[in-house]
Amino acid sequence: MTTRTVTRTVQEEQASKMSHSMELSSQIKKKTFASSEEEASYADYYPIIPGDLMSAKEILNINPLPRHRTWEVLKETMAADEDYHRDKWTLFGNEAEKVEVEVIRNQHVVRARADRLALRKQAEQKASVHLKYLEDLSRKAPDFPVPLRAHAVWEGMGVKLSCTVQGCPVPRVTWYKDGLPLSAYGQPWNHTLQQKFGLNTLEIRRCSAEDAGEYKVVAKSSLGEATTFGTLVVNSHQGAVAGSERSQTPVPVLEQDAQLEATFPPTWVKEGETLTLQCGFSSGLLAFQQDVLWFRDGVQLRPSSRVEVQTGPRSASVTVRGVHKEQEGVYSVRLRTWDGVKEHSAFVYVKDASAAVTGGPGSPLALKVSDVNRDYVFLTWEPPSADGASPVEGYYVESCDIGLGEWVRCNPAVQKVCHYPVVGLKDSTIYQFRVCAVNQAGAGRPSKATEPVITFDPLEHTRTMVVKADRGREITITKDQLESQLKVPFPPTEVRACEVSSTYVVLSWTEPEPRGKEPLTFYVERSLAGKDSWQLASLDMTVASPRFPVFDLVKGKAYSFRVRSINQYGVSQPSEPSTAISLGEAPEVPGRAHCLLAVRDTDTSVVLQWLEPKDTADVLGYYVYYSEAGKAEWRTVNNKPLTQTRFTVHGLKTQKEYVFRVKSVSRAGNSSYSDQSAAVLVKSAVMVPSPPSAIALLLCTGSEMLLTWRAPASHGGDPVRGYYLDQRDKDQATWREVNTKPAKERQYKVCHLTGGLHYQFRVFAANVVGIGKPSDASPPFLCEKWTMPEPGCPYDLEFRKVRHSSLVVLWAPPIYAGQSPITGYLLEISEGEQSESWSPVNAEPTQDTFFQVSGLQAGRSYRLRVSAVNEAGVGWASLPSEPVTAQTLPGTKEITVGVDNDGFIFLAYEALEMTQKGMFVWSKNFKEAIDAGRVKLETKDNRSVLTFTSPGQEDLGLYTVEMGDHPDLSSSFDFTAEDLERLTELGWHIRNPLIALKSKWQVEVSEKGAVRLWMQTEGLSNAAELHLILNDREVSSSPARKINFDKASGLVEILFDELTRQDEGSYTAQLRDGRAKNQFTLVLVDHKFRETLDLSEANRRDHKRKSGPYFQEFLSWTVTEECEFIIKCKVTNVNKDTTLKWYKDGVEVAQVPYDQQTGVSSLTIPQVTKKEAGSYKVVVGDSRGEDLSTLELLDEEYDKLLHQLSKMCALSASPVRIQCTALGFKLYCSLKYYLTYMKTSWHFKERRIDQEERTKPGCSMQKVWIEIFAPTEQNQGKYTLEMFDGKETHKRQLDLSGQAFADALLEYQRLKQVAIAEKNCARVTKGLPDVVAIMENKSLCLTCFADGDPTPEMFWLRNDREVVNLGHFNVAKEPKCSTLTVNNVTMEDSGTYSVFVRNQYGSQTVNVTVSVYKHGDKPPPEAVEME
Repeated sequence: MTTRTVTRTVQEEQASKMSHSMELSSQIKKKTFASSEEEASYADYYPIIPGDLMSAKEILNINPLPRHRTWEVLKETMAADEDYHRDKWTLFGNEAEKVEVEVIRNQHVVRARADRLALRKQAEQKASVHLKYLEDLSRKAPDFPVPLRAHAVWEGMGVKLSCTVQGCPVPRVTWYKDGLPLSAYGQPWNHTLQQKFGLNTLEIRRCSAEDAGEYKVVAKSSLGEATTFGTLVVNSHQGAVAGSERSQTPVPVLEQDAQLEATFPPTWVKEGETLTLQCGFSSGLLAFQQDVLWFRDGVQLRPSSRVEVQTGPRSASVTVRGVHKEQEGVYSVRLRTWDGVKEHSAFVYVKDASAAVTGGPGSPLALKVSDVNRDYVFLTWEPPSADGASPVEGYYVESCDIGLGEWVRCNPAVQKVCHYPVVGLKDSTIYQFRVCAVNQAGAGRPSKATEPVITFDPLEHTRTMVVKADRGREITITKDQLESQLKVPFPPTEVRACEVSSTYVVLSWTEPEPRGKEPLTFYVERSLAGKDSWQLASLDMTVASPRFPVFDLVKGKAYSFRVRSINQYGVSQPSEPSTAISLGEAPEVPGRAHCLLAVRDTDTSVVLQWLEPKDTADVLGYYVYYSEAGKAEWRTVNNKPLTQTRFTVHGLKTQKEYVFRVKSVSRAGNSSYSDQSAAVLVKSAVMVPSPPSAIALLLCTGSEMLLTWRAPASHGGDPVRGYYLDQRDKDQATWREVNTKPAKERQYKVCHLTGGLHYQFRVFAANVVGIGKPSDASPPFLCEKWTMPEPGCPYDLEFRKVRHSSLVVLWAPPIYAGQSPITGYLLEISEGEQSESWSPVNAEPTQDTFFQVSGLQAGRSYRLRVSAVNEAGVGWASLPSEPVTAQTLPGTKEITVGVDNDGFIFLAYEALEMTQKGMFVWSKNFKEAIDAGRVKLETKDNRSVLTFTSPGQEDLGLYTVEMGDHPDLSSSFDFTAEDLERLTELGWHIRNPLIALKSKWQVEVSEKGAVRLWMQTEGLSNAAELHLILNDREVSSSPARKINFDKASGLVEILFDELTRQDEGSYTAQLRDGRAKNQFTLVLVDHKFRETLDLSEANRRDHKRKSGPYFQEFLSWTVTEECEFIIKCKVTNVNKDTTLKWYKDGVEVAQVPYDQQTGVSSLTIPQVTKKEAGSYKVVVGDSRGEDLSTLELLDEEYDKLLHQLSKMCALSASPVRIQCTALGFKLYCSLKYYLTYMKTSWHFKERRIDQEERTKPGCSMQKVWIEIFAPTEQNQGKYTLEMFDGKETHKRQLDLSGQAFADALLEYQRLKQVAIAEKNCARVTKGLPDVVAIMENKSLCLTCFADGDPTPEMFWLRNDREVVNLGHFNVAKEPKCSTLTVNNVTMEDSGTYSVFVRNQYGSQTVNVTVSVYKHGDKPPPEAVEME
């Protein structure tokens, strides 16, 4: 029975267990689709399994564990929970094994299917990328290789209109008829459109008159659009009814596309500033050219918060804000044209910003973040090019929690190499990082911060499994669900070193599998290799990721590491120890680059090339440095490592010699400098000239042709030595030499030609290197004698003095003048390099062969041409000039005019730059030679001076100067008659100079009484002479009168220790310095001499006085804002024995404050009266002497005091206020206090108010007022109080009108009624005593008098009750009088008696206390005893 019961219980538990497993396995979720970028994972194909089977979990992992590991885990779990789960797991084991076998089989099937799907997906992705690449290569604007053509048909016939379109992407084709879409005609039964393989066909089955017209096909795509036209003519018996005027398809003409014109040069920008690059176009952009692309180092720049790309009709630009050194490189702009893609590139140099500390290093660059974990990231960067004042010692790494916004240093000690592991970060937090280089001067500027990085668990996605089921369903299972039964975690595995440095080791391990549902952290332990002495390496740090850097290791020792897992249930056993790990060797800096070669390139650049070091494994690039030869002032060229061993250095000075050197760059630091290159002169490399251009025919005689051409755009670094010509007949392909000897000029006469034939010519230019390429063939010239009446074409157009808004064009007159002399020239201008739209420049012909063109726009390109004019008309126009850009070269200087030190007029010009073969060419009116007999020419360095020997009217005119090797560098000056007159006068003053006076005669008296007379001229030479004349007699230096003459400063001074009467007179200083001279006189007589003498004697006495205590500030008085009168003085040079006494009118004033530390003593008088007038004296003295100061406060001085007091009192006055009384208004103003010296007056509406019957002014010590009695409406208006302080009038006003007057009048009337009521109110005039005492049995008589109008009523009260006129009480009443008699008083009659009087204006009650006492008793002492 017991056995059956146990068996039944086991079966029930087994059924319950299976039911529970099935419930867990039926948790089905809807499918969630992964992104297209995610790789296929086997986790997408896991089968449905029971959620609590440990062995099933092992099998479902991507790397399934062996079976014995599954049973080991099962065994360990059973041992941990043996008491509760032993029976359940024993019966469930067989079922789990069956599930294992099924799962393994399904897993193999699913894995094979997943592999096929993954391979298919990868193949599709690669094919898609390749197709997109091919598509990008084949991108082309729409075009019609076979356009529409015209058709003519009879009415009723059919016709097909066809064209072929090409383009990538495939264009969208639209048909139009007479400008309207073909669908608008609504004849689908008659029209059929077909498009197949680029062939577009319109079939019209039966043509009618309505079908005749112009048909157009438009092909559009993102790259532009194309159009083709065709005309359909439908003939009928009445004739062609439509479209007959266009029986032929016009040949499509491509619209002129824009070309790159004004491009950007190599550019320099400072770190943190804004970079803007701009390019211009020759014309407006066409539709397919709108997409102008910008690139940096081949990578396209796209608009962002810091990059702005703009494309306008005639220009495009890119702006980069806050430039960093990572953005240095080659910037390119690409423009699509009909001929393909045109590109322009230039290098942009990013210079280091100002150092954070003086001598500090530059900022690192290329900071990158990798190996992101929950609390760990790994950083790498590149070292800066600029070390600063000392070599870079290391780096500081900083992190910033975006939520907090504060930068925190990560490494306490400097990091030597350019990589660092950052640990201790917070999970799921956004960080930025930056690095600062450090040298002896301190930390430099930080690098560019990284993009925001969020810390996360990189293995989180592996803990989620998606099992696909039937009908598109899928089940998502997380490992947390499968491992919920696991409590204490297992140890990690595979502990190893993933990064070994000379200062740290980064450990890595694999998390335990299974790891359980609870979050894991780790302990890291270490021990010396071979020993079992384990210590905690992570200390109090929480390690949340399977990464941990260890820093405090000893060099040369080997360590073993192991890791423990931790969750809320406990700590795991330690992992297997790692293999022996020790610090690595310090990385070596890379080897030096060598064989540095510098080669001439252009006038501002040099090409460098070097060989890389032998070991290039760790080399990131190279930094280049340059210095002028012989100076050793090294500067950085690039701030971003160059990856190539060839580089062009821009921005150098022409004709200067430079040397260069290179550093190799790696994360271990920069190498030492390479050997410096040989000095190279910055100058264009010599090569053959570029081809000449613009061949023109100047004259034809029938057998001879006179040709001219334009010089090569570049002479190749050496002047052109000559030209060679070839000729051919128009119909022949073979060229024949014209000259074997080079033509020195750009004109040549070709002889022995055959009349009536057309000839073409080409020209070669030659220099010392050789013969360059030929020019383009000239147009065919007809060999026919010229007989036309108009002149030929001018030639040889050149530009001078090109500026932002103007330029000067020169030309040579035509060789053939026509049938009459040339009378002038007309100019035309065209904007752009290719435009054929010409506009006239001058309305009237100019007779000169030069012309200044004004009104140009800066930065625009222009071409000009010239036509000669004679009586017959306008001749042939010259060939258009080369395009010229209206811009002033930086540093361009103009001709200056002046007068030299010898008084000669000169013109001077300073060139922007000067070459060894350069020379200045001066001319008049751009062509005429200057008469050498009238000028002298001097040239020194890059400055040329043209000096006129004897300027006159014949020297007036336009002077020009240009550089012989650079005619573009030119300037001009119009020397006018006004300039001649002004400069001639200035030259006379220079030839007859006067010694300039800087400071005229001055008289100075020192504190000791010495007198100094001095004057100063401009600085003089050592040969200067001085003669001092006193009263027509030359004097010299003496003990009583010392004369000093400082020639370098031009100072002349006369010193008197003691001035006497004999020193009065006129002092004249006569100066001569070479041919310059002058004299200066000081008249020291009469009043001026007496003033100087008195001052000298006074200062001498004062100096003697100051030997003891003396007054630094004498007695003076002030009036404060509080209207207090203060007399004060200040003494100095005092000691403890010094005394200070005050006197007034000879009487000592006691107790005057005196501060011995400051020396200040002051007497304060709060209120001034007449008794304050008098004579004040203060005496200070001690054993060294005494000094006194007096102040006479009398007469005018006292009046000044009263005036100042009055002014301060007036300024203290408050605004006028109003006070209502029973009599009227009282207007008043409050003061600090009032003085009779201050005159006051009241005004009403600008009229003075005097004392009258209804007005009465008044004043007190602190108030001024005026009373207005019985005011009426006539008293309404503005009232003004004027206070005159003796000099100024101060006003205070009150506008008593409107509501203010109404309120005041109402208040006055109220107070008046109150006053009347108070006057007529009933009141007691003769009162009663407060207490009355009377003996018992006597009669008491109380009498009271009252007043009021009308006469008041009077009542007597006893204890607040009215007394009735009875036998015991008798009340007698008379007008304004009442008497109360109490007969035979008793003790009961004691109490309070009151008399009450009243009338219509009010009432009053007076009380009296009656005290009755018996015979023999004494009355109360405070009572009045009644008899």
